[in-house]
Amino acid sequence: MIKRNSGFANLTAGYLFPEIARRRREYSASHPEAKIISLGIGNTTEPLSKHIAGAMSDYCLALATPEGYSGYGDEQGNSALRERIAEVFYKGMADAGEVFISDGAKCDIARIQTLFGSDVKIAVQDPAYPVYVDGSVVVKAAGKNTGAGYKGITYLPCTEENSFFPELSKIKKNTLIYFCSPNNPTGATATREQLKKLVDFANANGCIIIYDAAYCEFIRDKNLPKTIYEIEGARKCAIEVNSFSKPAGFTGVRLGWSIVPNELKFADGSSVNKDWNRVMTTLFNGASNIAQAGGLAALDEQGLKDMKAQVDYYLENGKLIKQTLDGENFKALGVKAYFTGNGPYVWAKFPGKTSWEVFDEILDKCHVVTTPGSGFGPAGESFVRFSSFGHRSDIEEACARLSKFTF
Repeated sequence: MIKRNSGFANLTAGYLFPEIARRRREYSASHPEAKIISLGIGNTTEPLSKHIAGAMSDYCLALATPEGYSGYGDEQGNSALRERIAEVFYKGMADAGEVFISDGAKCDIARIQTLFGSDVKIAVQDPAYPVYVDGSVVVKAAGKNTGAGYKGITYLPCTEENSFFPELSKIKKNTLIYFCSPNNPTGATATREQLKKLVDFANANGCIIIYDAAYCEFIRDKNLPKTIYEIEGARKCAIEVNSFSKPAGFTGVRLGWSIVPNELKFADGSSVNKDWNRVMTTLFNGASNIAQAGGLAALDEQGLKDMKAQVDYYLENGKLIKQTLDGENFKALGVKAYFTGNGPYVWAKFPGKTSWEVFDEILDKCHVVTTPGSGFGPAGESFVRFSSFGHRSDIEEACARLSKFTF
């Protein structure tokens, strides 16, 4: 018999979000009267804008005509969309030939592992989006779980004490560094000075940064960088991954992109861009033509207005959640909530409690689903993440219930 990939055997018991879904199902089955509101998984809830949806609809209808039919497209993406992404988001910091269109940031992050194989050292923010760690485990770049994390991964605690920016000196030379800003789950957004430290460290130590910018459109502080390429030297050490999922509501439509600068090289001097092009043309067959039509509409004048309005809506939800967690009942429990106004998540610490204890208590007493912070890494213990993705009426109802919460 063929042996199982041992990377799967090394994974922890269950991926975070399916475990949340399982507990929710079990609770619903035993409490059918409960109206459960989810402030958990970061799934968008508001409809696509009519402008963006209309562009996809028109493209779909055109497929039924000889003139409008399209088959395979370029695996790297529609050339007009690549050019538009470079123009809108990078403004001379990256060109269209460095833009690769995909079916989403999560998929890109998983495929990126194939560029570096199992011998590369890994460093991740702690807490961090689980796919950085789990993807590394599957390709056997992480080693076995020690109970406090994986042996082959350097965890970089992002805590209240260090303002959620890690101590970089822990990172070994020639390491692949996963970094997300605005961060999921803490919501912390790196300053220009912090990213300069990160870029300078990477260049001085032969590291490559995988920079997850999926939430960059939530940044409202004009002093904060939206792309790592605003930082001098980043083109020599960083791949950036981004997505239409959160700003345009494309979580189900599936459309994202990565930027791989031509200056980025492996140790032998070979081009990372060329190898990524090979990955995208060999292991991927291109994003949906329909989704790419929606992406083009999202980046025209009306589409950009629509995306901003949707992001503003979610940010207002975040403010409501933060105000609730600053209430007297939570203060009495010693709860500290963090919300920057530049990301969609509220990160809250419940001293003396485990993350899953808090999850279960809030589900039981408020019928509200959150996300346990420990699922994002060891430093997330005692925290839970509240997502601002939700209908306003549900957010308001959830806040009303939470305002009465106590252990």
